Amino acid sequence: MKHFLIGLFLCLSQFTSYAQIQSSELGIEAFGGGSQLGGTIGGELKYAAKLPNNLIVGPSFRLQRSWSNYLNVQSQFTIYGGGAFAHMRYQDKVFAGVEFQMLHSPFNFITFQAGQKKWAPTLFVGGGFYLKLAPKLNLNLALFYDVINADNSPFRSSYNFKIKNELGQVVRILPIIYRITLFIPLSK
Repeated sequence: MKHFLIGLFLCLSQFTSYAQIQSSELGIEAFGGGSQLGGTIGGELKYAAKLPNNLIVGPSFRLQRSWSNYLNVQSQFTIYGGGAFAHMRYQDKVFAGVEFQMLHSPFNFITFQAGQKKWAPTLFVGGGFYLKLAPKLNLNLALFYDVINADNSPFRSSYNFKIKNELGQVVRILPIIYRITLFIPLSK
C-alpha cells in the first residue's frame, strides 16, 4: 500500500512539474454523521493545482475517527488514506470530476464488524457546482457515484439514495454521496 501511495504522488509531482500551473488552492472538507449504531467524524485536505483549460488536479488526504455500537459490541477505529483527484471546471460555474482514494478502513459497514480487508479503494465520478463566495473563498457542491463501492468503504453510511419495493422496504442503496468542499486560493 505504501508503494502505491508513493507511486501515485510521484506521478502527480512529475505531471505537475511539466505542466504550466496557473494557480493553486487548498480544499477542506468536513465529514460527520451518527446514529444509535455508531458514527464518524473527520475530514479531507486537497491540494489543487490549476492547469490550463480549467483542469484542477492534485493529491488528497483523509482522516476520520469512527465508532460502532452494533448489538452492544463497542468498537472504535481510525480511517486514513490518500489519493488523487481531477476536476474540469466550465466557466468557473460547474465542474465534472473523478476522485480516487485508498483508505485504511478495517471495518465492514455491511456486517458491522471488523473485516479481513484492511484497505478500501474508492473511485468517485460526478460533478456539481463551483461557486465563488468571496475573493479568497470558493465552494464545491457536488454529487458523486462510487464506482467501486467496497464493503469496507467508510462512505457506505453516507449513501442517501435508497430504492424501495412496493412494501416500502429498502431493497438497494445507491453508492451516491454529496460533498461540500471549501477551496481557498493560495496563489495566482
